[in-house]
Amino acid sequence: MPVSPSSSAQAARVAVATRLRELMLDARIDGKELSARCRWHPSKTSRILNGRSAPSEDDIRSWCEACESDDQTADLIATARAVELMYVEWRKQHRHGMRRAQEESLAQHTGTAVCRAYVSNVVPGFLQTEAYATALMHSITGFQGTPDDVAEAVAARLQRGRLLHEGNHRFVVLAEETVLRYRIGDRNTMIAQLGHLLSVMPLPSVALGVIPFSAQRRIWPLEAFYLFDDGEASVETLTAEISVVQPRELADYHRAFAELATMAVYGAPARALITSAMEALG
Repeated sequence: MPVSPSSSAQAARVAVATRLRELMLDARIDGKELSARCRWHPSKTSRILNGRSAPSEDDIRSWCEACESDDQTADLIATARAVELMYVEWRKQHRHGMRRAQEESLAQHTGTAVCRAYVSNVVPGFLQTEAYATALMHSITGFQGTPDDVAEAVAARLQRGRLLHEGNHRFVVLAEETVLRYRIGDRNTMIAQLGHLLSVMPLPSVALGVIPFSAQRRIWPLEAFYLFDDGEASVETLTAEISVVQPRELADYHRAFAELATMAVYGAPARALITSAMEALG
């Protein structure tokens, strides 16, 4: 796993390294002896212990065997897998296409009561039209060079839209005005997408705010992030999806969302910005 910009992921990796160090100390051996027992170079042990390199599942098995702590293997492997899920490269996530990732996202949204979404580049998935989602996913697949299963992935993504109408879900969305102006797909695609935003705004499950170009910034534009209730944040970068669970870091994202919300307009002023973006398309 590459070094993550998320302190949550890095802290979790360090926690795994700490547990491995404790096993080594409990076995009363040092790094040199452990390396010899595992039949690898001492520098590898050092990288793992310092959190610079994530151990593979085979590494963990060898480590536990060397420390005569085989009973710890399953738990450590499960923990390491959880760390891997905190920082997942899009190319890895989409290596077999995008459909599976969309199905996993649907499951996450289904289990969430309140989803707060801040977007600065594209409309959030649960508010996308079929044509908009198709154009967006074709561009992502082309950029990443991953398998093209866009039709299936779009169908899976659109399933999230039904959550606007069923269950006790609530979606609180803050969108930079750029989202209304960036053209994804052709003119008709954008007009239909903006029209869809207008149509869902009256729903009791949706609260949509738009941050105007003219807003006095109290916090700078950020990369898109989603808050799932109070337990997790998902941050989308160019290359990876980062899952944030560390309380201090989660608090920062919730505070940022609250600050951004004070800069947004709602109701009629928000509808006016959407209508203006539609009119600009001609």
